[in-house]
Amino acid sequence: MREATAERAQTANPYLVGLAAWLVPGAGHLWFGRLFKGAVFFVALPVMYAIGLALHGRIFPFELGQPLVALAALADFGIGVPSFVARALGYGSGNVVAVTYEYGNAFLIVAGLLNMLVVVDAWDIALGRK
Repeated sequence: MREATAERAQTANPYLVGLAAWLVPGAGHLWFGRLFKGAVFFVALPVMYAIGLALHGRIFPFELGQPLVALAALADFGIGVPSFVARALGYGSGNVVAVTYEYGNAFLIVAGLLNMLVVVDAWDIALGRK
């Protein structure tokens, strides 16, 4: 199994792997034949993001005048395609009076940050470090 992954990593463009891993959670690991890890990321991260939306979390806008809001927006953006889909469908406006609002924000932000870690892991595989 490791030999097949090493062969794919030698021929893979790390930039393309990183882009695929960012856009679709788990895609980078699936690319290298790490099916279990890829499937777990592919299911768990978008489900976590959907739970955040269901808990009335807010997808933060990029407001550079408010640094913490900008960092939260960057974290929300880290999940890739699910973020674009949620924004296009009008989800993520947040309901600040909902009891679950802060929990929803936490789920959205953490899902994005976890996907960024998954992207770094796929990048390392593509470079042959793992």
